[in-house]
Amino acid sequence: MASTPGNQKATHLENSQGKKSQHAEEAIFYMNCRAAYLTVLKSSLENIKSKEQLSLALQQAGRNPSQKTINKYWTSQTTSLNFDDFCAILKKEKPATKNELLEAFGKIDTDKSGYILHDELFKILTTRGDKMTWEEVTSITKQADFNCSDKLDYSKFCELYLTTSEQCCKAARDRLETDPRLRQQHFGNQTEHFSHGITLPVSKASPRVSRKTDHKLAKGDSRAPSRPSSAQSSKASTSTTVTVSASSSRNTKLIIEPDTMKEWQCAQSKGCFYLEEDGEIISHKYRLHLPQRSAVCVTIKPFTVPQAEGKSCRWLSVDTALFILKENETQENLQLVSFTELQNKEVFGWRGELGAGVYWLLPFTTGCRLRKVKTQITGEAELVWRDEDGELALTREFRATLLEIFETIDLDGNGLLSLEEYNFFELRTSGEKCDQEAWAVCKENFEMKKNELTRQGFLDLNLMEANDRDGDPWDLWVTLLSLGYNKALEMTEACPFVIDISAERCKPRIKAISLEAGGSQLSRAVCRSVVNKGEAKVLDGSENIFIYTYRSGSRITSVIENKSENKVIIHVNNEQSKNCLNNRGLAIFAVEVAPKSMMVSQHVMALNEQEEWIYSCVHSLVC
Repeated sequence: MASTPGNQKATHLENSQGKKSQHAEEAIFYMNCRAAYLTVLKSSLENIKSKEQLSLALQQAGRNPSQKTINKYWTSQTTSLNFDDFCAILKKEKPATKNELLEAFGKIDTDKSGYILHDELFKILTTRGDKMTWEEVTSITKQADFNCSDKLDYSKFCELYLTTSEQCCKAARDRLETDPRLRQQHFGNQTEHFSHGITLPVSKASPRVSRKTDHKLAKGDSRAPSRPSSAQSSKASTSTTVTVSASSSRNTKLIIEPDTMKEWQCAQSKGCFYLEEDGEIISHKYRLHLPQRSAVCVTIKPFTVPQAEGKSCRWLSVDTALFILKENETQENLQLVSFTELQNKEVFGWRGELGAGVYWLLPFTTGCRLRKVKTQITGEAELVWRDEDGELALTREFRATLLEIFETIDLDGNGLLSLEEYNFFELRTSGEKCDQEAWAVCKENFEMKKNELTRQGFLDLNLMEANDRDGDPWDLWVTLLSLGYNKALEMTEACPFVIDISAERCKPRIKAISLEAGGSQLSRAVCRSVVNKGEAKVLDGSENIFIYTYRSGSRITSVIENKSENKVIIHVNNEQSKNCLNNRGLAIFAVEVAPKSMMVSQHVMALNEQEEWIYSCVHSLVC
């Protein structure tokens, strides 16, 4: 049944309000980041130079980092951390909630009295986990307000802890608001992997660690701070403006003529983009083999999961691209051939001729739309239930979600999971592979055909996991969260896609090789594609700094190239852009570009594709 205009308006208003709320929350997060950073450092462009500065800045942001936490981000190789590194740390190190603190203390307080003996607290805090010193524990127990007969009233302690954390944040914010000099310091580096700048040293946790909802700034023009003082004194600048009408946003025609291609041989593979907790995007990577030279057509698009029909599929608006690289002597020596620059609605494609040999296909999305978003969820979906006989069973909603997952991880689309396909699922959800011996055990216990797991076998395997924990859904939720689902069983942090290859003179073969971040190969390919196809401008007054801007279908990408012998800091101002969102989430930011290198400045898309959008950006040299 078609929706009424009234319903459409209500939905549009609801979506608009949701976006405003999200942007407001994101703005508050970055304001807190700035406030804490500028409490320790004088300038937005200064770097943290020591563990002590890092610890102090985290404390000003309401965190209480242990030495182990500090050592995780400041390793023996770390020399400095910039503002964006600091933001990334704050996104990972969430402030503890009262319920989390009470739950942790509750595990110690076995008799549920609300108190913990000092001796017991000393023993636990000085011998387990992030071990504290005797002096640190003593400083806690000396607080008389939450002591009673040699016991710790941990509920009061939790309240004091949270109040102190909030007071630190508020003091930093107040200082930012009352100091005009500090209010001018707006920044954000968030450099791409291709930059040779400092990389945040983050140790990867097991994917089965429960992930918390994170969020990232989305609307490029939602915050319009005053022009930073550093930009006002810039020695050189250049501006670029691109106006895109609503009708032309997604209608660059991808020319595929079915009559001329009906005899072509085809290959297909599915895959998925997944959001990591720190906002990094990982995806499948592929190897394409062509036995002889041939005309080829390559397309990539978001994949509509059959079981998801009738549901809201947020990932269908996610932009996709595929970079084609030629393998020469080694896997490391890859040469960019082309990329899917033509667009027809959600499909991006490329047509051309490729010689015989091996090619790498690297999927890419800008991160403008596939990003951390905080959504309001009322209640948690039920995953299992018990029948009249007390036997565990999967709920109807969870079964439907598992079938969605099956469709996504069934890369070749044959309705069965091979060991290779199942291992991509295992690596994502548990971090470990299933070996041949374990696969043989699966074969004995779950339905298989031709040594591949059926849909029913996959459902039964998840039911067995629930039975192993006597109905506790914790492991099942870890699996769902790692695959991009939220507690309402909505896929919000993943984007399944499908790649189609057609060749005129030979049978193409495509195979998924890995599931990982794009890395330097993809970053170089993105930069090179923009430099080859985009409009180049020299930064006025600086002959060695070039700004490349390229529009590919519904997105615009800008790249900065530094041909000089010195590093440069480029200030980027998007204040005059309209109806835009970018992958960095800041209207104003600064990027550091190493000598003789290039890096992505930003990716920009329309916030509302039904309306005209204007990309207006000024790049200025700071130093």
